Amino acid sequence: MSLLLNTLNIIKVMANFFLRSPYALLALLCSFAFLTATADGGRIHIIPEPVSVTEKPGAFVLRQGTTVVVEGDSLATTGTWFTGQLRELTGMPIQQGRGGKQAIILDIVHQDKSGIHPNGYSLSVTPSGVRIAATDPAGIFYGLQTLLQMIPAGQAPAIPCADITDYPRFAWRGLMLDVSRHFFTKAEVEKYIDAMVRYKFNVLHLHLSDDQGWRIEIKSLPQLTQHGAWRVQRTGHWGEFLPSLSDEPATYGGFYTQADMREIIRYAQQRYVTILPEIDIPAHSLALISSYPNLSCTQRPYPVNAGAHAPVREDNALCIGNDSVYMVLDKIFTELAALFPSEYIHIGGDEAYKGFWATCPKCQRRMAAEHLGNVEELQSYFVKRIEKMLTDKGKKLIGWDEILEGGLAPSATVMSWRGMAGGVTAARMGHAVVMTPWDYCYLDLYQGENTVEPPTYGMCRLKDSYTYDPVPDSVDEKMILGGQGNLWSEEVPNYRQVEYMTWPRGLALAEVYWSPKSARNWDSFTGRMESEFHRMDAADIKYARSAYNVILTPKRGPDGELLVSMSTEVNGLDIYYTFDNTNPDPHYPKYDGTPVKFPFGAVQLNVITYRDGHPIGQQVNIKQDELAKRVDQGRHEY
Repeated sequence: MSLLLNTLNIIKVMANFFLRSPYALLALLCSFAFLTATADGGRIHIIPEPVSVTEKPGAFVLRQGTTVVVEGDSLATTGTWFTGQLRELTGMPIQQGRGGKQAIILDIVHQDKSGIHPNGYSLSVTPSGVRIAATDPAGIFYGLQTLLQMIPAGQAPAIPCADITDYPRFAWRGLMLDVSRHFFTKAEVEKYIDAMVRYKFNVLHLHLSDDQGWRIEIKSLPQLTQHGAWRVQRTGHWGEFLPSLSDEPATYGGFYTQADMREIIRYAQQRYVTILPEIDIPAHSLALISSYPNLSCTQRPYPVNAGAHAPVREDNALCIGNDSVYMVLDKIFTELAALFPSEYIHIGGDEAYKGFWATCPKCQRRMAAEHLGNVEELQSYFVKRIEKMLTDKGKKLIGWDEILEGGLAPSATVMSWRGMAGGVTAARMGHAVVMTPWDYCYLDLYQGENTVEPPTYGMCRLKDSYTYDPVPDSVDEKMILGGQGNLWSEEVPNYRQVEYMTWPRGLALAEVYWSPKSARNWDSFTGRMESEFHRMDAADIKYARSAYNVILTPKRGPDGELLVSMSTEVNGLDIYYTFDNTNPDPHYPKYDGTPVKFPFGAVQLNVITYRDGHPIGQQVNIKQDELAKRVDQGRHEY
């Protein structure tokens, strides 16, 4: 009965202004579509899942004359951004106003009276209006992301009535974009920011330097961008490229001027995102060394690496015993500290090959002078010296978990990537930690059956990202700032591939870092994810559907025969297969949960997933020999 009354009330409202508004027909049609969704249940599909959602009968229908009311000067930029989003979504000339009926009110309130958490919000939708309240502008912005997701995708604008209370679990909710291995333009970085804020991410970590390119202008060291930002052009499989040939022009790359970066920073600040800069030292420094060869132990004239496999003899680590290194780094960090508002600067610190330090006369003299027992302590000396350099410039040091080796700098923050053990160690020592373990958070890894994915290494499925928790047992949650997903770009040569690798695993991590742990529900998430796919389709965002593909798990039977089990990440899918080299569909054998074996003479398994009689996953065609090799290599699921 409530649904019927709700339907009649909305139709009555629509009819009252039908003849007066050019948008009324659109809204009337949209109300019918909205009510159909209501009849099916589940009108609200938000990622990340809010702390509390109470759905109510009815809907607020956006129409001509709807206004956005901004309470307070601190929300002026946010109000302008939001009205632009509404106009883009609806095609209606929605403007900011002073109030009245059919208003969306954005209101900053006093925390001591509201009970609203910092960066949290309350959102109330009634048939006559919307109110978002928060104690700070960021909370209002996050409430707006929720409201925008409540507008049904592909339908006209009827927002379901509800009361929502929400706030983040972690303060650090980040994504990392590697712009060194492949350069992404200022416009592409801003586009990435637009995508990530939809899901309440608030840190964009930019990997600005590596062996393959230096990406930020340092005015006092012009050679870094004149030379270090460019390498020879190569296309194909990363790591198998030919190295630079003699006199071959270096034409591939790019960099951000400081003016460019200020615009990116301002763009991010308007969306409550902090830009975290990373200069990877002492290793991963070949672009820096290529620009200034005196900074390595060997002092050889290396070219900027083009994506070829780097042999050990290529010295990509700075010479820690060389005072010139610290002079150059002081210039770099002086300019970065002035440019970036972030309280942190990331110094990398990972994967340093220490063989050259062990034989370098300057490094050996440094070890003797500082009474250092080994090269691990030498790296610790370097990190501690850089920490003091950053502290003097008003910044905090953060680095990958290798900075633990040889002793951790006094106030350093650790970003734990080699699993979670480094983060556990640092947290127990009283250091703040950002959790980003590679097997859950590395967005450059395979996200499904590798024979139908672009080439990379390792595996991080959507469910892996969704089901991990950043707080290990026996660690005080207060020491865990949060976490982030990391997209290294060796095998990500263009922005469309950036999107494909980030989404939907980025959706899973958004929920891990924002929502209460108790709210985690895989089936709920995948259903909400599919609603989000419709929005991504409308926005022409490329995303992966790998979670719908079959998972093949081979093993040996009691007589040594090859047996293959099949499963899927998303529940409720049907699996059809064949061994006769034809393409399976619902007329072929349906997998019943029992491991199958190859018939005599068969050499290939073809398999596909369906839902409701329609194909939903990619077809996987895989040779028996490949499955047998996985068993022999211990890779029972890939």
